[in-house]
Amino acid sequence: MQRCGWAGTDPVYMDYHDREWGVPEYDSRALWEKLILDGFQAGLSWITILRKRDNFRRAFAGFDPNEIATWGEAEVARLVANPGIIRHRGKIEAAIANARAWQEVEAREGFDTFMWRYVDGVPLQNRFATQADVPPQTVLSQQVSKDLKKEGFKFCGPTIVYAWMEACGLVNDHIVTCHRHAACAEMGRSGA
Repeated sequence: MQRCGWAGTDPVYMDYHDREWGVPEYDSRALWEKLILDGFQAGLSWITILRKRDNFRRAFAGFDPNEIATWGEAEVARLVANPGIIRHRGKIEAAIANARAWQEVEAREGFDTFMWRYVDGVPLQNRFATQADVPPQTVLSQQVSKDLKKEGFKFCGPTIVYAWMEACGLVNDHIVTCHRHAACAEMGRSGA
């Protein structure tokens, strides 16, 4: 079975690749959670985040943005002291600010609607032959990043946004020889 090269041989990575990465995500809260985790990943390897994801979920109240939006300095101090997560004060404070920004977008139109409109509700289907062909960012991810920042989001640069778009299936960047490329493409066509 052929996978995208980044999945390597680590069972955690392979499972994530085979079950989650590139699958279209339409749930507003889940989209937000994945954006926050991608922000925490900045400067680190994704496997680090995957191995700590359950700890993050416990520490961040199941990634309930409505609860996190009410947090202040006491919660920041608690999280900075938590060895089970990435203890970066700026990223923690950004997650709280992003919860507040999410609430505004969610109330206005739905965060899911806001994000999926960039691709007209249908995942973009790339056909890259090798991992080296996959760009770290695109003109679209630059625009999404800019728009998110206007909405008050932090830690959402164009490279983070593009990785998030790939992970959430807004774009199918499984290489064409990967066993998941066709499956994710089909999900995109069916709207599943």
